[in-house]
Amino acid sequence: MAARVDQRHQRTFHHNEDGQVEAEYDRLRGLAHSEASERNKCFQQSREAYENGDGAAAKELSNKGKRHARNMDDYNRQASEYIFAENNAPGRVQEDEIDLHGQYVEEAQRIVEKRLKSDRAAGKSRLCVIVGKGIHSNRQIPKIKPTVEEVLDRMGLDYHTDEHNAGRIIVKLNEGVYVPSQKPHYSSGGQHQPQHGNDSQQQPEEGQSLLGTLFSVIEKKCCAVM
Repeated sequence: MAARVDQRHQRTFHHNEDGQVEAEYDRLRGLAHSEASERNKCFQQSREAYENGDGAAAKELSNKGKRHARNMDDYNRQASEYIFAENNAPGRVQEDEIDLHGQYVEEAQRIVEKRLKSDRAAGKSRLCVIVGKGIHSNRQIPKIKPTVEEVLDRMGLDYHTDEHNAGRIIVKLNEGVYVPSQKPHYSSGGQHQPQHGNDSQQQPEEGQSLLGTLFSVIEKKCCAVM
């Protein structure tokens, strides 16, 4: 699995070839990936137990799967915070820049929204968002850039792609009206991907919503019995 994780997360550390930074980032994402696999296994076994009439076992496996989901979220949070701190350390970016390399799509959205609100509140006039060109993405299709542009559109902000670097968005922090995203948030759904990741984990696991409904039924029945 380690080799696959290394391949999925190339060039997350934007500023030089620091093997230790890459290794720690890959370790955290790898742990999150393992927890996601265990979560899915537990949920599948829970469904099978329920179908076989063993409600108690189904509930126990469901709760175990939820614990793995929480662990997955925690490892992903650690990876996001770690690589963000490395890429945005003093001296690596300018004061009016933010580097989103190595972030999953939802992580990048959350980070850029927070930074935009903070900079606008502080009266700053410009922000350069480093989103990458998507050359390490699956099929070289950028994922972070469209998400950031969607946030900027909702906030009514003027922006343009840097004419010298397609992986940089220059934002004018003028007045705009913020409209919350209508996209669903999957806090403990399937693994999400950084810009250079694999599309197969971009969305929650197939049947996840159905399993969620099933588990709520399991819990109600088990509580009634117990």
